[in-house]
Amino acid sequence: MQVSSIVIDYMPVPTEIIELVERFDQYYQKYTSPSYNETQVRREFIDPLFKALGWDVDNTQAYDERYKEVIHEDAVKVGGKTKAPDYSFRIGGVRKFFVEAKKPAVNLKENPEPAYQLRRYAWSAKLPVSILTDFEEFIVYDCTRKPSPNDNSSLGRIEYYTYKDYIPKWDEIVSKYSKKAVFTGKFDDLADSLVQKRGGKGTAGIDDAFLAEIEGWREELAKNLALRNANLSVRELNLAVQKIIDRIIFLRICEDRGIEEYGQLKVKVEGKGVYKNLIDLFLHADDKYNSGLFHFRHEDGMEEPDILTTSLEIDDKTLKHIVSRLYYPESPYEFSVIPADILGQVYEQFLGKVIRLTASHQAKIEEKPEVKKAGGVYYTPTYIVEYIVNNTIGKLVENKNPTEVSNLKVVDPACGSGSFLIGAYQYLLNWHVDWYITHLVPLMKEGKSATDKEVQKLLPVKPVSTKKGRKKVRSAGSDYDFPIYQMSDDDWRLTSDEKKRILLNNIYGVDIDQQAVEVTKLSLLLKVLEGEKGERISKQLTITQERVLPSLDENIKCGNSLIGPDIYSTIQMTLDNDDEFYRINAFDWKQEFPDVFEQGGFDAVLGNPPYVRIQAMKEWAPIEVEFYKKLYKSASKGNYDIYVVFVEKGLSLLNKDGVLGYILPHKFFNAKYGEPLRNFISKNKSISEIVHFGHQQVFKNATTYTCLLFLNKEEHQSFVFKKVDSLNSWLQNGDCVSGCVLSEVASHSEWNFIVDERGELFKKLSSMPVKLNEVSTKIFQGLVTSSDSIYLLEPIGISDLKYIKVKSNATGKNYELEREVAHPLCKGSLDIKRYSAKPSKVVLFPYDSKMSSESNKTILIVKDDFEKYYPNSWAYLFENYETLRNREKGKMKHEEWYGYVYPKSVTLFAKQKIITPSIALEPSFTFDRNGEYYFVGSGGGGGGGYGIILNDDFHLSYCYILGLLNSKITNFIISIVSSQFRGGYYAYNRQYIEQLPIRTIDPSHPEDVARHDKMVSLVEQMLELHKKLDAAKLGSEKEMIQRRINATDTEIDRLVYKLYGLTDEEIAIVEGNVV
Repeated sequence: MQVSSIVIDYMPVPTEIIELVERFDQYYQKYTSPSYNETQVRREFIDPLFKALGWDVDNTQAYDERYKEVIHEDAVKVGGKTKAPDYSFRIGGVRKFFVEAKKPAVNLKENPEPAYQLRRYAWSAKLPVSILTDFEEFIVYDCTRKPSPNDNSSLGRIEYYTYKDYIPKWDEIVSKYSKKAVFTGKFDDLADSLVQKRGGKGTAGIDDAFLAEIEGWREELAKNLALRNANLSVRELNLAVQKIIDRIIFLRICEDRGIEEYGQLKVKVEGKGVYKNLIDLFLHADDKYNSGLFHFRHEDGMEEPDILTTSLEIDDKTLKHIVSRLYYPESPYEFSVIPADILGQVYEQFLGKVIRLTASHQAKIEEKPEVKKAGGVYYTPTYIVEYIVNNTIGKLVENKNPTEVSNLKVVDPACGSGSFLIGAYQYLLNWHVDWYITHLVPLMKEGKSATDKEVQKLLPVKPVSTKKGRKKVRSAGSDYDFPIYQMSDDDWRLTSDEKKRILLNNIYGVDIDQQAVEVTKLSLLLKVLEGEKGERISKQLTITQERVLPSLDENIKCGNSLIGPDIYSTIQMTLDNDDEFYRINAFDWKQEFPDVFEQGGFDAVLGNPPYVRIQAMKEWAPIEVEFYKKLYKSASKGNYDIYVVFVEKGLSLLNKDGVLGYILPHKFFNAKYGEPLRNFISKNKSISEIVHFGHQQVFKNATTYTCLLFLNKEEHQSFVFKKVDSLNSWLQNGDCVSGCVLSEVASHSEWNFIVDERGELFKKLSSMPVKLNEVSTKIFQGLVTSSDSIYLLEPIGISDLKYIKVKSNATGKNYELEREVAHPLCKGSLDIKRYSAKPSKVVLFPYDSKMSSESNKTILIVKDDFEKYYPNSWAYLFENYETLRNREKGKMKHEEWYGYVYPKSVTLFAKQKIITPSIALEPSFTFDRNGEYYFVGSGGGGGGGYGIILNDDFHLSYCYILGLLNSKITNFIISIVSSQFRGGYYAYNRQYIEQLPIRTIDPSHPEDVARHDKMVSLVEQMLELHKKLDAAKLGSEKEMIQRRINATDTEIDRLVYKLYGLTDEEIAIVEGNVV
C-alpha cells in the first residue's frame, strides 16, 4: 500500500464529523431546500467542519483581531454582490486561503457563478488556493489563473469532495487543509507548485494583469488628452494622466471597502458629459477627504490647488471604457482584498515609463532611461521592507510611549511607490494599538473618561496643527477623544484621527519623480482608510466637521534628494533649458523640513535607493554626475553606482542617534569604486548590522546581488554580520551564518567578513607574503573588439592548413579566412575548463601577432600588407567598412578603421600563458603552452577571461603555478573574497585572483625542489589526461580516464596542503568549502 507523501499523521475521523455527515444525510431534503440559507449552513455545518480541522473558528484563544486564525465576514450585499469572502484563514496574521460559503441548494459543481466569485477574490488577493463549499460539496480551486465570467465551473478545480467523502477521505483532507497542514508548510507546498506551474495564455497574476490594465488606461488617456488639449505640455500631460488614474482607483477601492457607495463611478459614466460628471464626484471627494489627491480650492497650509485637470477635455468613450472594466462581473478585480504590497508592485512598474509628446503633439509611452539602463524596476519584497523596518524603527520605539514616539521622524529619500513608508507606517500603527491595549484599554474598561488625569498621562500630544487641514471642532467626552475604539470584543482599532496624527508626525518621503510622489500619497491615504467603515466616517464628518484624510503636502515632497540649490554656485551652468531645470529638480532638505532639522535630522532613513552606474547616467544627466563628484566623497573614484551616494546622503540626514537601513548591491564591498564609501563608513565606524545575501536573488525577475546595510551616526566597536546561504531557510526560520565583526576590520580595503570557522584559516593564508600578482608580469583581460558580430566568427566545415572556413553573424555569409589572422578563440567558462581549452569561435585579429609579441608593441597590419598577404580577410573587413568606421560614435573614422577600438593586451595573446574564465563554478585554469588561444574580455555565452604571464625571476614552472591555482585552497579563498553569482558561480576577475597566495620554492631546499617537480609532473599528467578524455569515444573509456583524473586531482590537493602547511583540521575546513 502506497502512502501519500503529504499525509502528516494518521488522524481518526472525529466523532463530530461522523455526526455532521449522518445528520446532513438524514435530513438531506431539509438542508438542500432553498429556504435553508447560507448563515444557517455556516453556523451548523461549515464552522464545525473547520473546527474539526483544527482551526480556531470562534477565536477561543481571544487573539487580537490582527492575529485571529479565522476572519468572518458578514454576507453584506453591495450592488448585488457579496462584498468580501465569507472566511479568511490565516497563520500569524498572514492570509493563507479563502473559503466562500453557499447554501446547499446551490449546485456548486455545475454553477459557474460561485466558482468565479471565489476565484476572483483569491486571485485579487494573490492566494493560489481557496475553497468553495456548502458542506454538501467541498471544492478546492487553483486561483492562479486570471478569472473570467465566461469560465466553466470546472476550470481550476483541483479537488472535489461531497459530504459522503468526508469520512473515507478524512486523512487526505486533513493532510492538506487542516491548521497543522498549513502550519507545517504542506499547504504552501501545494500553493507553490501551482504558482510554479502557472504559465501560458490567461495565467497572468493580479500584479501583471492590473499593471497591463492601468498601462492601457495611461495610453488611452494620454492619446486622447493630447488630441483634445493641444496646449498641454509633456509635464502637464504626465501629471494629469496620473491624477485621473489615481482618483479613479482610489474611489473604486473605497467602494469595495464600503466607504463609498458601490457603483457611483459606474453611474457617473453613463450618458454624456462623462468627465464633467466625474469632476463633480471629485469635487465632492475634496469636501470629504481633504487630501492632495482631490484638491481644487485654495486652502492655507496646502499646495496650490489643481486647476489643470478640471479644465481638460476627455472623450466620453475613453472614460466609459476604463470605468466599465472595474465592475463585476466584467472586472476580475476585487479591490477590497488586493494586498497593499501588490498595488505597490504594480505602481512601481507603472512608474518605470513616461509619456512623451511628438512634434505633432501625439502621445507616446516609453521607458525611462534610468530604468532601461538598470534593466527594469526593482520592487522591494514585503519581507525585506519588514526586516528593515523592524531593525530600524523597531529599535527606536523600544521602551517609549506614544508622546515620545510622536517625535520620531522617518524618511525614505527615494520613496518610489511608497513601499518602505507603507511598511514603516503599518509598523507604527501596530505598535500604537499594542501599546494602547496594554496601557490605555484597561482604564477605558474601568469607565475612565478621556478627561481623567490618569488617562491624560497616557494620551499622545494633541494632533496636527490647523495648517494641515480644516480647524478641528471636538465634542468633549466623545469617543473621538480616545485614540482607540472597540469594534468587537477582541477588536480594538485606532481612530482615523489617531492614524492621521501618526502619519503626519512620523512619515516623510522624497522622490525626484512627481508621479512617484502622487503614488506614495495615494498608497498612504489608502492605508489610513484601511479598516474604516462608511457609517463611521459619516459620523466623524457630522460630529467633528473634520474631513477624513490629511493633506500630505508637508510630508511627501518632490525633489532631487542628492542635489540642493548649491548646485547653481558649485557648477557654472545656465538653466534656460526647462527640461534641464525640471530634470535636476534641486531640493533643499532643511528648508523643506525645517521642524525635522531643528531636532538635528531624521531618526530613521530607510529604503531601496536606485541602482544606476554613473557612465550610464552621463547619457541623460551629465550635469548631475559632475556635481556628485564635487560634493560627495563616495563619488570620488571610478565608475561608481548612484546608490553609494545615497548611502552618504542618508547618513548626513540622520540626527546623532539616527539609524539607516537600506537594501542595495553588495558590489561596493569589493569594487574599486566602493573604496571611498568603505573609507567613509569605516572612519565613522557606522555599521551596526549587515545581512549579506550572496548570490541569493531577492528581486523578482532581476539578477541583482544585494545586502541589507544598517548604519548609525554613533560609533560601534563591532557589528553583526549575517550571511544568508538559503533565502527560503532565512525567511522561514531565520537560518544564516551569524557573528560579530570588529569595526576595524571594515576598513577602506575590500570587505570580506567571515564569522564562522573559516576565519582563522583565511587569515593564515592571506598573510602569506607572496601573491599571484608578484609572481606574474601581467594578469590581463581578454580582447575587446567593440564589434564582436564582425570579428568573432563561427568555424564551419573542414578547413586546411592555410584557410579556415567561418560564418559571420554580421553578414550571415560564409568565408574562407587566412589562418595567420584568424585564431582559435575561447568564450570564458563555455570553452576554458580545468586543465583544458576547447575554442568554439574564431577571432579575426588584424594585428601582427608575432611582431607584437616579440616587441611588446601593438602593431596593426598595414593596409597594403593586409590586402597583399590576407586578401580574403581584407575583403571581409572592407565589406563591413561603414559599420567599423562608425563604431563608438565615429571614433574609428581614420585610416586604421579596421583595428580594435581598445587594442589592450594584443601583444600578449601569442605568448605562453595560463588562462581562466572570468566566472566559474570551480577553479578552471589551464595552460596555453604555445600561445595559440585567444579569448574575449567579456560578453554573453560564457563571458570573458583573463591571462596570466609569469615572472621568470621566481623560477616557477607554469605547471607548478597551475596546480596551485586549480587546488581546493584557491576554491576556498575565492568562495570568501569573490562575488558570487546565481547558479553557484564565482568571479575570477583580476581583483580576486591577483591576491591569491603563492607558495614559492627555495631552490636550495631539496624537499622544496622535489615538491615543485612532483607538482609539475602531476599537472603534466592532468593536461594529458584531459586531452585523452576529450578524444575518447567509448563511455567505458571515458569513465576510466575520469577516475584517473579524480585520483590525480586528489594527489595534487594533498601536495598543495603540504606546501601550504595545513593541519588536518584546516584541511577539513577547506574540503567543506568546496562549491
